[in-house]
Amino acid sequence: MKIPFVTFLPMEKELNNGIRDAFDRIFTRSWYIEGVEDEAFEKAFAEYCGTEYCIGVGNGLDALMLALKALGIGEGDEVIVPSNTYIATALAVTYVGASPVFIEPDIRTFNINPELIEAAITDRTKVIMPVHLYGQACDMDPIMEIAHHYNLFVVEDCAQAHGATYKGKKVGTFGDAAGFSFYPGKNLGALGDAGAAVTNDKELADKIRALGNYGSDCKYHHIYKGNNSRLDELQAAFLSAKLPHLERMNEERRRIAQMYTEGIRNPKVITPYVIPNCVPVWHIYGIRCKDRDALEKHLNEKGIGTNKHYPIPIHLQECYKDLKIQKGALPVAEKISDTELSLPMFYGMTDEEIKYVIKVINEF
Repeated sequence: MKIPFVTFLPMEKELNNGIRDAFDRIFTRSWYIEGVEDEAFEKAFAEYCGTEYCIGVGNGLDALMLALKALGIGEGDEVIVPSNTYIATALAVTYVGASPVFIEPDIRTFNINPELIEAAITDRTKVIMPVHLYGQACDMDPIMEIAHHYNLFVVEDCAQAHGATYKGKKVGTFGDAAGFSFYPGKNLGALGDAGAAVTNDKELADKIRALGNYGSDCKYHHIYKGNNSRLDELQAAFLSAKLPHLERMNEERRRIAQMYTEGIRNPKVITPYVIPNCVPVWHIYGIRCKDRDALEKHLNEKGIGTNKHYPIPIHLQECYKDLKIQKGALPVAEKISDTELSLPMFYGMTDEEIKYVIKVINEF
């Protein structure tokens, strides 16, 4: 049996008419930037998240970067980020001229360990940036308590967690602002690059929007040295066609994850841990195995696609050698990088496919 790591075919087949109708609307209207589709999606996504404002931008990285920029973060400032995340989190900090300060994750959840944050705070610390990795919410109560105690901003990285909840509240609603990615592979994905920032602060929302539009608050009037990062009408329309189906498709991911967790019984494999009061959306189902590379080879030989998130931690990437963080300095992130393996997880997986993946893992 051949099972890809991910495929969009079942979802695209189901949503085909809505996607094509969206394209026809845009092409007929002949308006491609900052129009009614963008406005409609922003309103709908803000309502979905439970925030007052949503600002469509070019991608998830820009959403984080523009939020930091709007908060006045810049050179000389420090931003606390998890040591185990995709590089975009750190790049957003770098792009505004600030310095990322890496905090180790909880080995069980892969998310930032709140118990380690306070010790890293200095007089230069301005922001805590928790990442709801793989679609599971961080433990937000202690993070928010620390932020309030030290008067720090919180910018949530929700790139992989559309619809995930913590104590009944959706991610993206805890901090001052949050960034979402709509990269095609996300739970809510566009048909190209796209992203959004959400917030309950009108002044912050207006500033993020202006910064993403060349620093302009109205045509040819520029109040900031801004960027060009806007959600185009076509991607907004595609996202609007998909958004009404997101909860149903997230529920299907939860069903697949439950089958994996209940079915995988190989003692060499550690399945994901979910913190209490958290409802993940399983953008990624990542297991851990000491013999990860051998297990991956075993699965691939049996026709099962896999991935690794992420095989090289940020502090050991060539582009961040200037931070002079040596191998071994962040052992938990490095351990996850050496042992994590992502299993097939996509809307439309059949029970036969899920059971086959489980069977092959248990045979390893």
